[in-house]
Amino acid sequence: MKTLYLDCGMGAAGDMLTAALLELLPDKDAFVEELNGLGIPGVVFTAEICEKCGILGTHMKVTIHGEEEDSDHHHHHHGGMADIRGIVSGLPIPTMVKLDILSVYEEIAQAESHVHGVPVEQIHFHEVGTMDAIADVTAVCLLLHRLAPDKIISSPVHVGSGQVRCAHGILPVPAPATAYLLRGIPICSGEIMGELCTPTGAALVKHFATEFGDMPVMKVHSIGYGMGRKDFPRANCVRALLGESADPAEGIVELRCNVDDMTGEAVGFALEQLMAGGALDAFTVPIGMKKSRPGVLITVLCREEAKEAMVRLLLTHTTTLGIREFPCQRYTLCRTMETVNTPFGTVRKKVSSGYGVRREKYEYEDLAKIATNRGISIPAAESLVNSAALSAMNPHQEVTR
Repeated sequence: MKTLYLDCGMGAAGDMLTAALLELLPDKDAFVEELNGLGIPGVVFTAEICEKCGILGTHMKVTIHGEEEDSDHHHHHHGGMADIRGIVSGLPIPTMVKLDILSVYEEIAQAESHVHGVPVEQIHFHEVGTMDAIADVTAVCLLLHRLAPDKIISSPVHVGSGQVRCAHGILPVPAPATAYLLRGIPICSGEIMGELCTPTGAALVKHFATEFGDMPVMKVHSIGYGMGRKDFPRANCVRALLGESADPAEGIVELRCNVDDMTGEAVGFALEQLMAGGALDAFTVPIGMKKSRPGVLITVLCREEAKEAMVRLLLTHTTTLGIREFPCQRYTLCRTMETVNTPFGTVRKKVSSGYGVRREKYEYEDLAKIATNRGISIPAAESLVNSAALSAMNPHQEVTR
C-alpha cells in the first residue's frame, strides 16, 4: 500500500508541509511553475535550498506582492469564509482539491469560532486568512492529490512551548485555535521554546492523516525535508517519507451449506437474518444436487468472532443438516462515508480508496428519494447532487431547483 509518513517531531506549518511534499516529486521546478500559474492573487512561490543542522532540504518561500510574511510584518487580509470560497472556486484545479481546501478552512473556522465565540461566517482569520496561508493550503492539497498516497500516517505533533504573539496579544503555546484543532490527536511539548505547530499546519495534518503513531514497517522510496524559517537546536523541519507498507489481508471465515427443500421466500428471510446478525456478506448460488434435484448453495462471510452466531442462524433459519467452514483471506479498499448537503436534502457518499484506486458513489436510497420526489431518473438526480456540491464552493452560483 502506498503510504506517506509525516514526521512532525518539530511541529507542522503550511510552508514546511508544502516543501517536504514537494521534495517527493520527480520534477520540483515544474510543480512550482504550476503553482505560480494558478493565479492566486499576488502570490509567488519560490523553492529555496535550505540547510538546518547540517541537513539539506527545501524552504518554500511565498511572497505576496513581492513581500514575504514574517513575525514583524503581517499581510493581514482578514478574509472570511466567503472570501476564501470566492478565491478557491476560481482556481484551475480539480474539484476534489477545491473540496479539500475548503474542508481545511472549515476546520480552522470552526476552531476560531469556538475560541472567540463568534459564528463561523463572521470569522476573520487573521494570520491564517492571509494570502500566503491560502497558498500553503492550496499547495499541500494539490501535492497530496498529485502524490495520491493510499494512507497518510503522522507522528505525534510537537507543538513547542512558551508563548506566542498573535493579533490578539500574547498567548500560550499551542495557541488556543491550534490546541482546539489538535483535539484527539497525540501531541507533545518539550524544551524547544516557540510555536512549532501553526493553525494551518494543524488543520492540514488533521484533515489528511488517518492514523497517528510510529512509522509502520515500510519500504521507503523517497524522503522530503521541508524547512521552517526559524533556527532551533534541533533541525526545524517536517520530514515526509513515501513508500510501500505491508497491507495484511484480513482473516475471515466462509460458511457454506446446501439446501433443496426451502422456498425462495424462506431463503430470502434467512439471508436477511444473517446480515442483521453481523455477517459481512451472505449470498446464494443455484446448484444441482444429487438425484438431479435443483438446490441452493448458501454462503456466509463473517469474522472469526462471529462464526458461532452465524452457524446458529444457519441451523435455525435453513433446513440444512450440516455446514462447511473455510478459512480465507480478503483484501479490501478503505471505505468511509461522507455526507453532501444539497438543496434537495442530505446525500450520503461512499468513498473507497487503496492500492492506487479511489472510487466515490452516492447511496442509491438517497438518490432514489430525490429522483422520486422530482420525477426524474437516477442519473439526473446524481447530476443535481454534483452541481449542488460544486455550488457550495461558490455561493453565487445558481443550482437548478
